[in-house]
Order: sequence, then C-alpha cells, then structure tokens
Amino acid sequence: MIEAHNLTKTFRDKKRGEVRAADHVSFRVVPGQIYGLLGANGAGKTTTLRMLATLLRPTAGTAQVAGHDVVAAPDLVRANVGFLAASTALYGRLTAREFITYFGRLNGLEDREIAARTKRLADELDMHEFLDRRCDKLSTGMKQKTSIARTLIHDPAVMIFDEPTLGLDVMAARAIVHFVRQCRARGKTVVYSTHVMSEVEKLCDVVGIIHDGRLLAEGTLADLRTRYGEQDMEEIFVKVVTAPLAA
Repeated sequence: MIEAHNLTKTFRDKKRGEVRAADHVSFRVVPGQIYGLLGANGAGKTTTLRMLATLLRPTAGTAQVAGHDVVAAPDLVRANVGFLAASTALYGRLTAREFITYFGRLNGLEDREIAARTKRLADELDMHEFLDRRCDKLSTGMKQKTSIARTLIHDPAVMIFDEPTLGLDVMAARAIVHFVRQCRARGKTVVYSTHVMSEVEKLCDVVGIIHDGRLLAEGTLADLRTRYGEQDMEEIFVKVVTAPLAA
C-alpha cells in the first residue's frame, strides 16, 4: 500500500528562485490496484514518484510505502519497492542475465533463487532470446524488459513505473502494458506515471491528474467522465489543467 500526505518538494533555481516541483500531493493506492499519475512533462510526476521511492527526500509532508515511512525507514521502503523509469541505464559490458543477477545479489538473494526468478521473468517477458547478450547490444525494447526484470527480481510488493513505454515501438509498449496488468493480477500495489491517454484508459483503476506540482483531480475513469461531462480522457485532462483553479 502507498499513502502520501501533502508531499511537497522545493528546489532552488538561480534564475527562478524557489521552485515547488510537488505541492501538497496526497493520494492512496491499495494492493491489486493501478493508480495512474497523469500529467504533462514537468508536471511533477517524476518528483513525486522519486520521493515515494526514497530517491528524493520530501521538503514537507509524509508518505508510507508498504507500511514504512519514506524518511524514517528508507531502507525498508527500498526493500519493498521496484522503481522503473524510462531512462534506466544498464551496464553495457554485462549480459542481461548478469545484470539481473547483480541486482538480485544487491537485494540479498542467493544465486539459486536468482536463477529461478530470472527464468520465470524471462518466460513472462519473452527474454530468452537475448538473456545472454551484452546489454550494449540490445534494442531499446530489450533493454526495457531487462530493466523490468531487474526491478522485479526481489519480488517487491510495490511497483512504481515512471513513463515505462517512452520511446518504445508499438509491440514493446504492448508487452510492457501487459506486464503491468500481470502485476495487478498478482496483488501488487502499482503506480503508473504517464502522459499517454490511451495507456491510462487501458490500465488504470484510479487516475490522478497532476499539473504544476498539484494534484488537481482524482477518481476512477467513470467518476472523471461523469464529473467533467466528457468520455475522452484527453478532453478531461485539458478541462482539468486549463480550469481557473489550475492557473
């Protein structure tokens, strides 16, 4: 489970002064649910997710992830979180299998358990063809699948996906979307950040629309369609972020 309460993050910028990248963001995600965080580039999605994953320390507010406070118990949070970003780097000289094994060991797993989990993930993600190929020889889609396997090797209860299909072709993106659905089916708590409206409609049980660091609207797709009188998610998004309160 994830519970965020008034999460706020400010940065100092030489030209703009204090910049509030996340502004009192609050939401809750339960096991077996996909929460979609929808926003344009620079809206505050990544900052919010990085605070949940303990990669950034909140300026204010609190968050509990898998029952642990992100500030008071960051190591316990990390042990229960898989965080996947579109720009995750791989070690080019390692094979995909070696890369996954390395992260399994970092998470305290024995080699036998790592091998079994790697096989299962390779089956699910269709990775066997390139599992023993060096990472610097992989296509973009193969690299993203390897990153997903690395993220899941310790079987975390909470999954955070930050625009995971960015830059992927149609087939690779479909594979990622299918895998996110599988995470939900296994009862994992999932946060899925994107600016792709079709992915929100396919995947998300609850959607939060973030703009200029503020969470402006939240609800199921049915709730949002009723509230804003639109069926198309793009039209709903535009209404929310251009409303007077969003200015």
